[in-house]
Amino acid sequence: MARSNAPAAEHALAILTLLARHATPLAAATIARELGLPRSSTYHLLTVLTSRGFVVHLPEERRYGLGVAAFELGSAYTRHAPLQRLARPILTRLADATGHNAHLGVLHGKDVVYVIEERVAGRPSLVSDVGVRLPASLTATGLAILSALPAAQVRALFPSADAFVQRTGAGPTSPSTLRPLLTQTRTRGYAVEAGFVTAGMDSVAVPVLDHSGHPVAGMAVTVPEEVATPEAMATWAGQARRAAEELSRRLGHRH
Repeated sequence: MARSNAPAAEHALAILTLLARHATPLAAATIARELGLPRSSTYHLLTVLTSRGFVVHLPEERRYGLGVAAFELGSAYTRHAPLQRLARPILTRLADATGHNAHLGVLHGKDVVYVIEERVAGRPSLVSDVGVRLPASLTATGLAILSALPAAQVRALFPSADAFVQRTGAGPTSPSTLRPLLTQTRTRGYAVEAGFVTAGMDSVAVPVLDHSGHPVAGMAVTVPEEVATPEAMATWAGQARRAAEELSRRLGHRH
């Protein structure tokens, strides 16, 4: 547990974060053990959090889970759209610097949902408009995000060939063909998609990380196939990486 000038607040936030990361409610003893807190302090904090609605006590199970107030905070985050607000000027600069369309997407299940698209005049229109969902396994944005996730989470999302779809006849069709793409992405530092989504269009993308190092989004540049030389793609990927790193810093990530 990191030292803080406000230890009670630090510990309360740690409890909420721990509960949020578990799929089921936890016993107070488990919370105390995982966070290294005294049981007396843990029960006191849980009582306060329960009284304010951030935690709910399940007496029959003798466990604690997130309460309605925590859900309301999450809903408020969605309404305020801080990710989009922070990303938009960065994405605009990326599109200006590369001269090509740039976009930001987030992972939703096995799909990527695009939340911002910055189009450049004279460039081809893309299918990745705001609100559009595309298979994460086919998009550079999705591959970038998946490459930064734990392997177990990727396996849970794509357990078998039945979890994969195709649009143009290209792209991974099974876990065994997805794994090398993710390994290449981690080694290279960016994802590449060549005609998986739209024939004749290629993309590069880099993950955006939050304060805990979790990939919350992917930032991508999409270009016509005829200009997508390896050297040019590496250059655009470098520009996307710098943009993604700037957004990651704004989200609290420290390299």
